[in-house]
Amino acid sequence: MKKIEMKKAYLFTMTVLIVLIGYSCTKLNDTNFANIISSEFKPTASDVAALVGVPYTNWRTLELGRSANAIWRTNELAGDEEVIPARPNGWVDGGIYRRMHEHKWTADDDNSYQIWTNAYAGITNCNRLLYQLQNNLIPITSGKDSLMAELKVLRASFYYPLCDFFGNVPIITKFDVPAGFLPTQSSRSDVYNFIISEITTNLPLLNQKNDGTTYGRFNKWAALALLAKMYQNAQVYTGTAHWTDCISACDQIINSGLFNLEAVQASVFATNNSGSKEIIFAIPFDNLYTADGNTAWTLHMETLQPENQATYNFQNSPWGGICAEPQFINTFDPDDNRLKANWIQGQQYTASGAILMGTMDKFSGKPLAYINQLPGVDSSQEVHGFRLGKYEIQQGELVGMSNDFPLFRYADVLMMKAEAALRNGDGATAASLVTQVRQRNFVNNPGKAVVTAAQLAGPTVYDYGLRNHLATTHESVSDIQYGRFLDELGWEFAQEGRRRQDLIRFGVLTKKSWLSHSPNGDYRTLMPIPTSALHTNSNLKQNPGY
Repeated sequence: MKKIEMKKAYLFTMTVLIVLIGYSCTKLNDTNFANIISSEFKPTASDVAALVGVPYTNWRTLELGRSANAIWRTNELAGDEEVIPARPNGWVDGGIYRRMHEHKWTADDDNSYQIWTNAYAGITNCNRLLYQLQNNLIPITSGKDSLMAELKVLRASFYYPLCDFFGNVPIITKFDVPAGFLPTQSSRSDVYNFIISEITTNLPLLNQKNDGTTYGRFNKWAALALLAKMYQNAQVYTGTAHWTDCISACDQIINSGLFNLEAVQASVFATNNSGSKEIIFAIPFDNLYTADGNTAWTLHMETLQPENQATYNFQNSPWGGICAEPQFINTFDPDDNRLKANWIQGQQYTASGAILMGTMDKFSGKPLAYINQLPGVDSSQEVHGFRLGKYEIQQGELVGMSNDFPLFRYADVLMMKAEAALRNGDGATAASLVTQVRQRNFVNNPGKAVVTAAQLAGPTVYDYGLRNHLATTHESVSDIQYGRFLDELGWEFAQEGRRRQDLIRFGVLTKKSWLSHSPNGDYRTLMPIPTSALHTNSNLKQNPGY
């Protein structure tokens, strides 16, 4: 199945399931409704993707958010790589981006609400489909066990961010719950164990194909990638490391021979990237079908200045907000191709090559050239900060992009195994794997691609400390174990919505300063349960510190 066919299947999903199935619990018990399903709805093999499509679409809003304040933006803005500073044209928005940067978010902020709500929306949709399959309200016979296994792993995937961001959350596995039902919280360890059990139990029943029929779905390989990710963060989630288990899950993917690194990293993030052999699980996007504020992938609009409309002949003017933090950019080797390929920098031009000029505040009428400087989270001009260009921006782009979002990719599998090996004392394996990932980024100086175990175990090159118009400080990095490996994760996975998680695992998120951010309490490794959830469920207890 081609990418466009998968997206048509998603649209068919919305039609079939909303019209025929997407009713309340009371509707599910209606006899006539059940008779309509069994007598008139005869799904074929080609309909299966549509039948499971509804909960998959929840990953769009969960990762990139209705207002973009979901997983991606939260993980990036809470970390040391990217920031949304106050701009001459706005981006203050009640202070939410500053609070994310300074780790002063509250239970009333949109980030917690978006992640919590969208994750549980996905869980509810999975539970509804499982209920309907179990009760033959959807009359599927061939492949039913495999489909139910897929839905259970998909449901587990929604518990993954809940475990990561909130820790102690309710585990809900039933759709036909009584009126007034209020679920109770489970411990973070129990949530972790539930996810592991759901994946490992259902893994043998999952589709082993890796082609158009499984693209954007949890087949065996996507499930293994999720399993490896859980094991990678097991020590954070439970207090007990599972590095050997992480290696085992990664090896199954590696030994399958179904995936490989792209010769050029940019191919993974191209507009038409659905054929990439590096992508293990992607969230599909299409600027025609995912164009509204709930589902659109709008990074190009969020990072480029309005003047860049002339660079790409956009149909709409960009909004100009998010950019790189200069301290992070300064960590790159100048010969690393990722520095040039992933970050929009320097003088900006129209599509025909004319110099673009600024239009705002102090740089109005002056050349629009992005510089690696930033006064602080509270102050910036339109030239400040390199812009995010890892995801290909095509000419004539709409508000939404068509680039599929790679949630799990082969480079991550190699780097998860490398980290696990390094922490298990096998530095040689770690160095070999990291070198493999680096090689495509140092084609003009291949010697620089090679790293050693000693280097990976060495200090980070990130110059931590406050670095803004109010204060300049420098902090020791001797307490960051495997700091150079953390650098490698930053260079390879910047802009992919994961930095906060990596910083937590390496003990950096709540311990170091950068730009305008100072440490603000170790409890900030968890987000607060949103106030709206606390108000609707008296069984919930807020996370400590909030």
